[in-house]
Parts: sequence; C-alpha cells; structure tokens
Amino acid sequence: MDEQVPLSNLRNIGIMAHIDAGKTTVSERILYFSGKTHKLGEVHDGAATMDWMVQEQERGITITSAATTTSWRDHRISVIDTPGHVDFTAEVERSLRVLDGAIALFCAVGGVQPQSEQVWRQSEKYNVPKIAFINKMDRVGADFFGVVEEIQNILGANAVPVVVPIGAEDTFSGIIDLVKMKAVYYNEADRGRTWSEEEIPADKIEKARKWRANLVEKCAEQCDTLLEKFLETGDLSEEEISSIIRKATIARRVIPVYCGSAFKNKGIQRLLDGIVDYLPSPADIPPVIGQVGEGEVHRAHSAEEPFSALAFKIMSDKHMGKLTYMRVYSGKINAGTVVYNSTQQKEQRIGRLLRMHANRQESIESAQCGDIVAVVGLQHTKTGDTLCCVDNPILLESIEFPSPVMSISIAPESRADDEKLGHALHALADEDPTFVVGFDDETKETIISGMGELHLEILVDRMKREFGVAAKIGRPEVAYRETGTTDSDGQYKHVKQSGGRGQYAHVCLKLEPLDPGQGFEFVNEVRGGRIPQQFIPAVEKGVVKAMTKGPVAGYPVVDMRVTVYDGTYHEVDSNEFAFIEAARAGFAQLFLETRPELLEPVMSVEVVTPEEFMGSVSGSICQRRGRIESMDEQGEYKVVRGFVPLSEMFGYANTVRTISQGRASFTMHFEHYEAVPFALAEEIVAKRKEAKKV
Repeated sequence: MDEQVPLSNLRNIGIMAHIDAGKTTVSERILYFSGKTHKLGEVHDGAATMDWMVQEQERGITITSAATTTSWRDHRISVIDTPGHVDFTAEVERSLRVLDGAIALFCAVGGVQPQSEQVWRQSEKYNVPKIAFINKMDRVGADFFGVVEEIQNILGANAVPVVVPIGAEDTFSGIIDLVKMKAVYYNEADRGRTWSEEEIPADKIEKARKWRANLVEKCAEQCDTLLEKFLETGDLSEEEISSIIRKATIARRVIPVYCGSAFKNKGIQRLLDGIVDYLPSPADIPPVIGQVGEGEVHRAHSAEEPFSALAFKIMSDKHMGKLTYMRVYSGKINAGTVVYNSTQQKEQRIGRLLRMHANRQESIESAQCGDIVAVVGLQHTKTGDTLCCVDNPILLESIEFPSPVMSISIAPESRADDEKLGHALHALADEDPTFVVGFDDETKETIISGMGELHLEILVDRMKREFGVAAKIGRPEVAYRETGTTDSDGQYKHVKQSGGRGQYAHVCLKLEPLDPGQGFEFVNEVRGGRIPQQFIPAVEKGVVKAMTKGPVAGYPVVDMRVTVYDGTYHEVDSNEFAFIEAARAGFAQLFLETRPELLEPVMSVEVVTPEEFMGSVSGSICQRRGRIESMDEQGEYKVVRGFVPLSEMFGYANTVRTISQGRASFTMHFEHYEAVPFALAEEIVAKRKEAKKV
C-alpha cells in the first residue's frame, strides 16, 4: 500500500479512552470492516491484531500504542490505538502530538471516566479535532443520552449526536442516521456483519425528528447563511449538514457523536464514514510552526515544501534493530536519503522506510507529507527530535512528558547479567521517555523510575523476556519532593586558600515559596557590578545543583523562587566554580530556614464496586490516609472517588480483589503533590538517613 494518495484523502487518527472502554475492539472492527484483516481478533482471546506484545495478550490491556494503515471509501486511514491505563500516558501524549484527529471512545455504562478526562485534556493541549463513539450499547445500564450529557457537562464539549440508538441493552438492534434520516439495522444471524438501511419506524419517528432538529439547529449556529435558511425553512439539506459538521469539527466547535457495540459489530461502518466525512486531512490542518535560528517559520502541509518530520516513538525490534516512528509534516523523503537531526545537530541516513501494521512491516520507497512511517537506521534519534532537510533546517516543538512518580532499585542476579542489564535499560529508556534510569551514589544502587507499579512491572518483565536479563528488584520508592513554606534571606561567602590561586565568591540570596506546581524561578537583581554578569549563570547553576538533592532528606526541591540581589567578588580569585559552590552552599543553608516540608504525590482513585462491597471499599480508602470525594451510581455498580497518597497504594490491586471477591476494579492517576503529615515526614526522613548509612 505504498502508492501515494491525494493529501485530502489522508486521515491520521488515534483512538483514545479510559481503560476497558473498548479501544482495541473498535480498532479490530475498523480493520476488519475496511478489509485490512479477514478475521476478527478478540482481546479476551489474546488474538487482537493491535495488542501484539506478549504482556498485552496476557493481561488483556493495551500497553504500547500500535500503528496501522487501512482504507475506506478511497481514503487512506492511519490508525493509532493508544493505551487507556494511566501508567502508559506517555504513549497517548506522543500519539496525540502527531495526529490530525481522534476518536474519543466512551463506555455507554461508565460514561466519562477519570482517564477519559485525562486523555481529553491531552488532546485539547494539541488542538486535536475529535468525534465521539459511545460503545457497549448492548450492556446492561447503557445510557446513550446520559453519556452525551456527561460529555457536554464534564468535558465542556459541544457534543452533537449524528446518530441515535434503536433500543439499548439487550434490545439494541441498530441506529438512526440523523443526517440521512434512515434506520440502520444489523443482522443478528451473522452477529452484525451485515446490515440494512430502512425507513425509520413509526414509533421511532418522533424521537428521530427531535434529535434531527437538534442536529440541524447546532449546524445552523455555525454559519450565518445556513442560520437564515434554517429560520425560513426549519431544515437543511444532507449536503449542507455534512459540510458544516465537517468545518465545525475541524475548528473544534462541535463533537459529532456516534454509538454502537464494537463487540457485536454494530455501528462501526458509520464510524468509518464519520472519520472520512468529518475528521481533518493534513491539508485541513494549519501549517506547522518551527524555529529557524532566532526566528519562527511556518511550513505548509505540502509535498512541495522542504522535508520536515517529528520522531515521536522509538521501538526495539529483534530483527530490524531500532525503529523510529516519524510523522512527516512537509516535503517528501526517499529511502537512503541523508537527513539532518536539528535537535541533536547531526546528519543521519535513512536506511529503510516502513509502513507499519502493528508489529508487521511493509517496505516502501518514499514517504511524503501526512505520512506516519517507521524508519530503520536513525541510531542517534530520540523521541521528540526533528528530522529535516540538510539545506533547509527547522526545529519543531518537541513533546513534553510527565515526570515519573515511582522508583525501585534494580540489580543483576549474576555478574553475567550485568552487561545485559545495562543494554536492556538503555534500550527501554530510549523507547519510553517516562522511564528514567539513574544511579544513587550513596547507596550504590541503580534506580529505575516510572509512572506506577504496572509500568515498572511491565518493563522488568520485558527485560526478562526480550533481553534475557534476570534482575533483583528492590521495594518501590515514592518520588517525594521538598519545598519551603516561608521566606528566607541571607548570604554565603565561599573562600578557599590553598597556597596558589584561591577561590572567592560571595552571594546574597532571598528564597520565597511559590504556589504548588509553579516549579523553580531564578531572579537576578544584582545591580552596579557587585557580581560580574558572567558569574550570574554560575549562581543559577549552583542553586539548581543544590535543588536536585534537598538538604532535608535528599529529595528534589520544587516550587521556590530564588533571587540573587547582592554579593562581592575578587578580581583574581573569583571564578565560575567558586560562585557555583557559594550558591549551592548558600541555598542549602537558607533553605533550612524556610521551615521546609516534605511533599508526596497524591493520586485520584476511582473504585467501581457492587453495592454490597461499598463499606469495605470506602474503609480501605480511609485506612490508606485517603479522603473520599464522592459516591455515585453507574448502572448496577457504585463508584467511589477519592484522593489517596501514592505511598499507601502499593498492593492495592490485591486488596480490592480480596475485599470484593474479585468483582471490584480500580483506576488511579497522579493528581498533585501535598504536604506529608509532620509525624510521618519525620519517619520518612529518618528512614532515608538510615538507608544512606547502610
């Protein structure tokens, strides 16, 4: 499928949702009904095309975002199936960065769930146009219109149904297409693989007219000319409705809503029509903005422009080596071409170009604007790097990833595994920007950090299976932080004389706490040459160095403003190193005067449980220093939402299974940092100091 198609006939889309909303099942149906695959693979059988990793097949969840390409109505559609679990949020982040549109998937019973909100926020950050698909309409408790209301109220989106369901739960038999005003029925005999378009039944016509009027009204609001026609005639034509929905969807003013049951093969063909009809092609997206030197440049999505692309994912393949996934934003590239990595400032040669189908590859000779392809040969390219023409360099905006919240120590089981462990850690850190490898000089341990227990568990499992590394794991560590609570002001003089040329630096610093989440701010208020300007960066460097390991317990310091306002220097003995040391020691000294406190990551937790286990679930959250925010109903189930410190959540999956006889489930994601209670903070600091002695 390496023939080039017109830019207007390309669609680059992702499927995003809360865990277990049915993303992979929907992607399987898209591939099946578009003719890409000839057999339906089910998630529960471990046979889904897009869940190709062993870990995904065993657990029945998506771990890595898988890309594939299919076609529908002469349009080429690149689909990326993203994970729903919060531990793999980086996969969603990097996918949304390079996609033109997305399908936001919602469970007809669960509605807008915590991770639904998280991925929605991520898509809004990158201005991604979306259509919504309400899945699992055949399940007990399915409520299409309730979910539409939640999308409007919770997500603040202008959700407009373009289809409505015929029946719900076990009576769900089809949909009414409000644009064509036709009823679509799915054949139960072949489990929905075939369908028929019929006139809307008499008992459903009133409901259809009501929601058709809502659709037409929402469309008319988007265009003054159509609004006039609507006020005169009370209706719009099918072509006018489709045209304005497309424009409003691309402008992110409307979210068209579809529904169906992916597992029962209902509603997928209409969803494919929606992808083609309403989601943007690369030609509909504004030009990409990049940096050239100090200036800004706009590159149109055109094959005639100079080549530019963003590397958004790295993957290790045991047969091909390192694969770099890239989205081509402008121009055209051929296999064997030399490109310029403007992020690393290195020239590299593209070996082979591949179009991916999950973990299978298809060689192609060239890629052009709008394509999402994999490349062999870019050994020095990392996630977020820009690739461009040697003669027309450009630097595109990179991808920001959240910081890890959990750490464990890791060591090889034998000396023979030592070298293999280093190779495995390097390869996995290359692939996953939220997986960080470090070394603790005091404990002499290798520390790996990630987004949660499951994230680290999967990575350790991959080391064993893919790299053949047997490793010993230490207990999980929480990524605590330190911050000040009051202002502090003082000075520090670094003086060292050793016979020859000495060291001299004198700084006056002011420390002020910032609001949570503000990070670090450095302010230079030195006037009159008291400290030469060439030494000011050294002062900042010294402060940053001190903040990486706070003086209370050795955790990073956050949310502080540091102002250097005075000082002195010596014409002979002052140098950069002296000012780094003065600032480092000065900060450490003054920080202890700010009444520092320890901060811990707090997770937003949602437990879905049968009613009879509500008391046990609520008690388990309170026992973990949690606070319950709400208790709601979700069909036959109850939903308990609250906030719990991450340090108390280790092993909670087993606890939930035990107290609910395996019938409850929970999800959690990082919410914010909060101060640790004083008594507990003292205990943590004491343990930290004891560990350093050992």
